[in-house]
Amino acid sequence: MRKVIILAAVLLTVAFAATAFAQVNAGSIHISPTIGGYAFEGNEDIENGLSLGVRAGYNFTKYFGVEGFAHYVPTEVEGGINNGKNMNFLGYGIEGIFHLLPDSPIVPFLAAGIGGVHYSFSTEDTTEDRSNKLAADYGAGVKFFLTDNVALRADLRHVIPFDGTHNNLLYTVGLTFAFGGAKKAAEPVAAPAPAPAPVVVDSDKDGVPDDRDKCPGTPAGVAVDQDGCPLDSDKDGVPDYLDKCPGTPAGVKVDKDGCPPPVVQEVKKEAAKPVILEKGKVTLNVQFDTDKAVIKKGFYSDIDDLAEVMKQHPDLNVAIDGYTDSVGAAAYNKRLSQQRADAVVKYMVDNHGIDASRLKANGFGEENPVASNDTREGRAQNRRVEAVAEFIIKK
Repeated sequence: MRKVIILAAVLLTVAFAATAFAQVNAGSIHISPTIGGYAFEGNEDIENGLSLGVRAGYNFTKYFGVEGFAHYVPTEVEGGINNGKNMNFLGYGIEGIFHLLPDSPIVPFLAAGIGGVHYSFSTEDTTEDRSNKLAADYGAGVKFFLTDNVALRADLRHVIPFDGTHNNLLYTVGLTFAFGGAKKAAEPVAAPAPAPAPVVVDSDKDGVPDDRDKCPGTPAGVAVDQDGCPLDSDKDGVPDYLDKCPGTPAGVKVDKDGCPPPVVQEVKKEAAKPVILEKGKVTLNVQFDTDKAVIKKGFYSDIDDLAEVMKQHPDLNVAIDGYTDSVGAAAYNKRLSQQRADAVVKYMVDNHGIDASRLKANGFGEENPVASNDTREGRAQNRRVEAVAEFIIKK
């Protein structure tokens, strides 16, 4: 027994000297060979002995798990006519384990369980003439993690064999080997401090130094290109911050607000059937809240205007194209943009009597942004609906 105590002291010393690595992981399984001692209650007339055992279990969460165990104790009878006779003792069962500090490298725990005991030799004085008994146990222990998957453990249990009730004591040390389970996320590495920025002069505060700014005096808050000039994403000659109709197709003439007029031009020409000359794009002033496909009350006027034009020109067909910003998954944004286009089509059919065959709803998701998705204002502009109209010229 003295050797067991010395071994336990050595293992504890190693545990405290080791660097702490890990903690209890949910979903992990483990196995623990153990060694220690087993003390029988005095009235059992059985000599205390060395305990050799094994424990194996599973952690449902980092706090709670179950553990099966078995331990073998070679001993002998003390006193009476059978004094000195060899006896082999076997204990076994299953316990619930509750970890008190599962995120610490040193994890104390509580345990309680039920099982049985077996005596290879039974007499009235030692075992009430029973070779097998039901037994319950409870106790505590502690685990000292040496690496991510290896821990030293120490256990103490009060064991209670039933029938003639006895009070026995099991104390062990061992090594726990863990497998699988959720791993602790690595702590982020702090980024090195950035070098101090050189002092530059930027009079209009647009992010482009004066010595490179080709458009000085840009209004505050306006997005600019690398030369300091306001962005013009659709290249229609009207800067984005003044453009009320972003996304105008190349070559289409626009007014001072960057919008092409939604009109149908008719030209009469003898002996010719109506032909499609070109397609034009009209951006409706219809914007949507994030993750919504509901037209808000303040955005019906442009749709109403377009519906009136279609009533005046029955040869005009229109494609309603819906878009989103880049927030969210691409497949989800595709469906959301289709819902936005469908909402505009439904409004024109239900409220203005436009024949549904003259309207086609398309959802393009986060494609073809008209502004940067890196800003709140840019994302708001990208959550839009555009109308692509077929301008028909009769010859």
